[in-house]
Amino acid sequence: MGYKVDNAVIMAAGTSSRFAPLSYEKPKALFEVKGEVLIERQIRQLYEAGVPEVIVVTGYKQEQFAYLAEKFGVRLVYNPEYLTRNNTGSIHAVRDRMGSTYLCSADNYFAVNPFETEVEDSYYAAEYADGPTEEWCMQADGSGRICQVQIGGRDAWYMMGHTFWSRDFTRKFLDLLEAEYDEPETAAKLWESFFIRHLDQLDMTIRKYPPGHIYEFDSLDDLRAFDESYVADARSPILADTAARLGCAQGDIRSIRALTGGTAEAEGFAFTAPGGQYKYIYKTKRIERI
Repeated sequence: MGYKVDNAVIMAAGTSSRFAPLSYEKPKALFEVKGEVLIERQIRQLYEAGVPEVIVVTGYKQEQFAYLAEKFGVRLVYNPEYLTRNNTGSIHAVRDRMGSTYLCSADNYFAVNPFETEVEDSYYAAEYADGPTEEWCMQADGSGRICQVQIGGRDAWYMMGHTFWSRDFTRKFLDLLEAEYDEPETAAKLWESFFIRHLDQLDMTIRKYPPGHIYEFDSLDDLRAFDESYVADARSPILADTAARLGCAQGDIRSIRALTGGTAEAEGFAFTAPGGQYKYIYKTKRIERI
């Protein structure tokens, strides 16, 4: 017996700091990839599969998502805790809407539509790592239930993409989350970490996908490998200005990593370019050699 899908929740509240400087200008979910806006592609795929309701949880630069309500008829829910909590805050913000629900990340790109209107059981999408990996690797028991998750491993199925929560899974998860929500350590946890903590109480299976079905972009270098148009033009005024001031092409700026430093004055990004390593300070628009 399967579960009829009630809706989908797309989490789009985060700052995507690892995607600096592009994320200074817009949320990663609104990046255009191969001619489509990431979150728009995912919304279309959900509707095309027959999912009746799509809820988008916003936070960082929430105003940039407002057009989605009119264009697609999605429900927008603001997560006021997006800066102080990990993604359990987004789940908590829509707890009254969740039932038999797809839980998705706004920055996934699905080459093949993975959604359907009826699902057999709660699952986490997975791809196979042939060799070593630093991803979250899962093991299942004889019944197919996830019984162990560890960060890093080899020759293993790892968490990649969307999940589906049955009504029973949702109820149990939300009851556990509500009981521990105000504990200090809960705020920093990904929902997956919370799930792992309660594996003995939460039943979820592994949904295995072949390579090339699900993509996730953690950095500009990742995105460039998938969409080569970002090599010449990263759609970032900050990066274009940086390249012009250094007298190089945008594609010569690589290995970008965000800098926080604990203060607004230190926020920026480090990168490599012809001539060495540099950092860009966002507030002052200063470029310095490291």
